[in-house]
Amino acid sequence: MKNGLAYITALLTGMFFFTSCNEEVNLIGGFEETAVIYGLMDQSDSLHYIKINRAFIGPGNSLDIAQIPDSNYFDQVDAKIEEFVSGTKTREWSLRDTLIDNKETNGVFYAPQEKLYYFATRKCKANGDQQLNTSNPADLLNSLNENASYTLTVSVNNGQFEVTGTTDLVKNISCPTIEPVNYRFDFINNDGSYGQSLLKVNSGSSSIMNTSMEVKFLEMEKGVDTSAVTFKWNLGESEVDPNGFKMFTVGGQTFYELIRDNCSTDPSINRRRFTSIKIIMTGGSEALLNYITVNKPSSSLAQNKPTFTNLSVTNGFKVAGLFSSRYTYSVEKLYLNPFNNSLRMLTVESVEELCLGPITGEFFFCSQHPADNGEAFYCN
Repeated sequence: MKNGLAYITALLTGMFFFTSCNEEVNLIGGFEETAVIYGLMDQSDSLHYIKINRAFIGPGNSLDIAQIPDSNYFDQVDAKIEEFVSGTKTREWSLRDTLIDNKETNGVFYAPQEKLYYFATRKCKANGDQQLNTSNPADLLNSLNENASYTLTVSVNNGQFEVTGTTDLVKNISCPTIEPVNYRFDFINNDGSYGQSLLKVNSGSSSIMNTSMEVKFLEMEKGVDTSAVTFKWNLGESEVDPNGFKMFTVGGQTFYELIRDNCSTDPSINRRRFTSIKIIMTGGSEALLNYITVNKPSSSLAQNKPTFTNLSVTNGFKVAGLFSSRYTYSVEKLYLNPFNNSLRMLTVESVEELCLGPITGEFFFCSQHPADNGEAFYCN
């Protein structure tokens, strides 16, 4: 047995020296130029960004190379977006490059600066809100057309090769639960226990939905507003059927706990008042869902993963990435409706719990709603 083991060991050792001393492996030979492109069109945005990079290879540590910006860029990029309605081109934009400086610094690639390509469809509003205003004819005229398709064309290195991709836009997302003007969030049951509100979100043409809640309140010192507090609450993300719906749950106890956790500890704050709740719904296309699904961590021992891209490339080159769409739609409920002060965003019981309940009662919330005048929790 020992002789047999010695023989095998000697054979393997001999094979190692025989093969390793006569072959030199070139790890960077035969590399094919590869474009890596990501872009999502959204008609609720006014600025649209496309990421256009190149895969890199070279001698040395790849982690070191990843920190060199030039290794990730092509020498020359000419890109455009074309809009088509019923097969007829209606508009065209040439993409311009810009540097952003807010890229996450915890990754392996260079940061915080990054080159992106962009085009603008309309001016940003003065308050920074880019939500599409359907009552403004100028917004409708200049924004992306939800009934159009969009084609991206990227010419690399003066025509060395070309990448193209086409997408329709996600559209028709809505939240019929809270869109009625008289809707009220109700977080307290008849027996005084914490309840929940159910939000029905219509998926429109999307295949994946994310819904979140943005909560706002003001902190006051001696009756003067000193700071605005805003926090975001993710209600969930899931696959949906196009032209279907998804129910999202807003739990009352969690609602009050999140408000408590976002109150400042400044002892000079002696009043807080609620201002608004915004429901933010983002739907993604089927192509985006497929891309997310394919790029999830593999649960198979074989670690075999398919690849997905909806981009095409010419001249035998390679491309990775995605050109697709998503749509962000939001509905905001104000605590005080400027057009009808009889309307309220929260039920009276929910407001009383906010102001006097065990979770948030110590944080001096009060109600400025005219209907609550005379209540113990009214703002005096």
